[in-house]
Amino acid sequence: MTITNMKKLLYLLFLVPLVVMAQNDLLNEIDTDSLDSDFETAAFKGLKIVNFESTKMVSNKELYFVVSHRFGSVKTGIKDFFGLDQAVTRLNLIYGISDGINIGVSRSSFQKTYEASLKLRLLRQKKGGLPFTLVLFNSILINTALDEDELPKLEFENRLGYSTQALLSSKLNKNFSIQVIPTLFHDNLITLDQQDNTQYAIGLGGRHKLTKRWSINLDYGWHLNRASNSPFKNPLSIGFDLETGGHVFQLHFTNAQPMNVNTFLGQATGDWGDGDVFFGFNLSRVF
Repeated sequence: MTITNMKKLLYLLFLVPLVVMAQNDLLNEIDTDSLDSDFETAAFKGLKIVNFESTKMVSNKELYFVVSHRFGSVKTGIKDFFGLDQAVTRLNLIYGISDGINIGVSRSSFQKTYEASLKLRLLRQKKGGLPFTLVLFNSILINTALDEDELPKLEFENRLGYSTQALLSSKLNKNFSIQVIPTLFHDNLITLDQQDNTQYAIGLGGRHKLTKRWSINLDYGWHLNRASNSPFKNPLSIGFDLETGGHVFQLHFTNAQPMNVNTFLGQATGDWGDGDVFFGFNLSRVF
């Protein structure tokens, strides 16, 4: 797929008008089943499983502010206070244009990355009916850390990256949910010689409810065409969600410090086998 065709695909996905079904508001989705709705309550209570997007949507006219933080590797020990000195932060605003259409903007300190995103719900799991929810997630990012002094031929388009994902989740029972995430992402500039600009991955995620407010979450990204000489790893993450009324607080360990789709799938450096993992959190607040 050429860069031009990739752009056309992403722009088309951003412009397609979709009619989607209504969603319960945040308070109704937390640990309660709506008596007047045939739709299944949220498979995931956070907008993220850990690194991957979940099928949860921001409701109509709601605004979410999400702070995501990854400390440096715990492997560095007391020298960097177990990663405190090497932290990465991402700030994200997400607005519900409708119950099934969300837009977002974010800024990450990793490579000084800005991102715009669009999340569209196409299908919704129904009690006694459709057994899954289908959501599309699309993003465009800009790497502003690239230095023109080091790359004299650098152009604006070299800073751009794109991703598109299909999020397919199913709430199997009141305590257990799973999700599959086929993913395509593209970076206009690749520094690794043998790596294709367009890359493919399949994400797998799950949530198991432990108590009324606590759950354990896992997700994993299987990269399908990583270059043989690549130093990067598949991202594996485990976390815990705490639901507290107006927001969901997520604590986790992961081998991927960056948090945008292109970066956590394409540039994860940690290794669980060596204890090279990053502690972090996602904190969501709804307005």
